[in-house]
Amino acid sequence: MKRFWIAPITVLLASGILVGCQGIPQLQRPPTTPAATGEAVAQDGTAAATADAGSGAAASSDQAAASAQQEAAPQDSGTAQGDAPATGSRVVADAKVVPVQSANLSMSAGGIVKQLTVQEGDTVAAGQVLIKLDDAQQRVGVAQAQANLQSAQANLDQLLAGARTQEIAQAEAGVVAAQAAYNRLANAGSPGSIAAAQAAVSQAQASLQQVLEGPTEGQLIAATADLKNAEAQLRNATSAYNKIKDQNDVGMRPESLALEQATIAYEGAKARLADLQNGATPATIAAARAGVNQAQVQLDTAKNSAPMDLASAQAAVDQAQAQLDLVKAGARPEAIQIAEANVAAATASLQNALVALSDTELRAPFGGIIATINTAMGEQVSPGAPVVNMADTSSWEIETSDLTEFDVVGIKPGNTVKLTFDAIPDLQLQGTVSRVRPIGEDNRGDTVYKVVVTPTQNDPRLLWNMTAVVEFGGQ
Repeated sequence: MKRFWIAPITVLLASGILVGCQGIPQLQRPPTTPAATGEAVAQDGTAAATADAGSGAAASSDQAAASAQQEAAPQDSGTAQGDAPATGSRVVADAKVVPVQSANLSMSAGGIVKQLTVQEGDTVAAGQVLIKLDDAQQRVGVAQAQANLQSAQANLDQLLAGARTQEIAQAEAGVVAAQAAYNRLANAGSPGSIAAAQAAVSQAQASLQQVLEGPTEGQLIAATADLKNAEAQLRNATSAYNKIKDQNDVGMRPESLALEQATIAYEGAKARLADLQNGATPATIAAARAGVNQAQVQLDTAKNSAPMDLASAQAAVDQAQAQLDLVKAGARPEAIQIAEANVAAATASLQNALVALSDTELRAPFGGIIATINTAMGEQVSPGAPVVNMADTSSWEIETSDLTEFDVVGIKPGNTVKLTFDAIPDLQLQGTVSRVRPIGEDNRGDTVYKVVVTPTQNDPRLLWNMTAVVEFGGQ
């Protein structure tokens, strides 16, 4: 709603026109009806009533003119910058109290609300965490990105530092091993190598035959004697241990160690005698047969050493030598460039992971009051959806709601205004027009323009969206 007073000069002009019209008898006026004019027409004295009305209007016009001259004087003085609108009229507009700074906050990422640290009406500081989403996945991403960066940096540092003594030693050992393998192949076809391989086959076959035939009487006698000897040593160790077993340091005494060793020896002798008495197991027989097969393969290799095998062995020697030379020479410039690029990429990935983690938190962009919260613990929130509305209520603005294009045309930034508040009748403040929004908004079919007024002082009783009245001009 807006209120608009026509300036007294306008009343004066209207009165003069009315008097002038009634004073010119030749002016033809259209016939009027009581309903149109609001005048009461007497059935028995129409002419007289009209004449009386005319004389009364003339008299009242003189009084109106005098009053208009008195009231028009202060209105004319309000045309200076910072006072009244350019039209010289006084405009009263409805308005509301709004905070200078407010915001509808939303999450940059979507997820489940894990923590809600504030309630409606709470006072918060700038940077304070308001909402936390479930960030388990984001934390895993940060940990992985950190590990990748550490690995890339370690590789770069290693290239820049050059080969270590240990790496050179390993490369040299590789050359020695490759050369030894070549030498074995080169000498495999010699008469001595073939004879040694044949002897190994014969020994493996004899071992297999002994396993299949079982132990001899001499082996059983020797195993039985070993068991009796181990049993006697165990009795002696046990007797010595029993003498000191109640002492506090029993575990540190040599008698304890002697008992442990005697026990192990006894169990071993007992197991060996049992194996001989029970005969060979399938596993023992299989192991003996595998020994024969392996010895036979080595014999066949010695007899059938081929030039191709020697060529492969020589290639292995050459490769090992090239690796040694590369290690001693150090990293190439292109390798260092690649390592540096890997570090840069890993750093960027870590920054992205940290940003993703920070997006799971909603922080206050400024200090103020939490007005509304549009989510709850355990709820799913979407990116960009408003979840918190807050405002800085330490300072207010007054925002009009119903100024038409005719009202706003004479209002400029810097104009002084008078402010009153419907809920606080005893409060009257001065204000200054801070800005006039240039684009009109539709209000029930009318185009209205918002004018923002800054009060010269704040009052602690003011609240968000309180209704106010702004008076432009006529102060």
